[in-house]
Amino acid sequence: MLKKEIQIQVEKGEMLPLMEEFYTIQGEGYHTGTAAYFIRVGGCDVGCHWCDVKESWNAALHPPTDIYTIAANAAKYCKTIVVTGGEPLSWDMGPLTARLKDHGLRVHIETSGAYALSGTWDWICLSPKKTKLPTEEVYAHAHELKVIIHNKHDFVFAEEQAAKVNGNAILFLQPEWSKKEEMTPLIVDYVMNNPKWRVSLQTHKYLNIP
Repeated sequence: MLKKEIQIQVEKGEMLPLMEEFYTIQGEGYHTGTAAYFIRVGGCDVGCHWCDVKESWNAALHPPTDIYTIAANAAKYCKTIVVTGGEPLSWDMGPLTARLKDHGLRVHIETSGAYALSGTWDWICLSPKKTKLPTEEVYAHAHELKVIIHNKHDFVFAEEQAAKVNGNAILFLQPEWSKKEEMTPLIVDYVMNNPKWRVSLQTHKYLNIP
């Protein structure tokens, strides 16, 4: 296939820059501890300095992969699929989620919400970043708000985001991994004083699960 034709398919969401795909245990947020098949899509310009998958940022490093192949691989493992990145909403997620739904799968997304919402989702985990704030549409549809706490000022940001998200979204505070020893006790105290929030931990890292 010609390079131009591949690019057209990527722009349509019929092929996506696939960084990796793997079957594991969800380590964070509302679905912690449950089996899930992860599809990690390359490409992100949100630029979090503490991102633990910076290799996902450059989409050109990851081969455009046909969504039928991605969906067929996912269907072999379990019913819950998590699409993550990078920033998956950098691309049109409609075609991929349609193919996953064809297989009868539950489809989740982990997103910063910085781009227009596309695709059909059973669960939207919104993890907003200060560098590129979410769209109003994502705030309105998020099932879960997960704010990463890197320093004390992030509690203020968390409350600002909680005020924007829909009233049904479940609220989580999660320590940034490199600051977990310092931030976790502060998060525990904050949640005890503000019980609308819940604590999220990167349990997969504690358990050495990919």
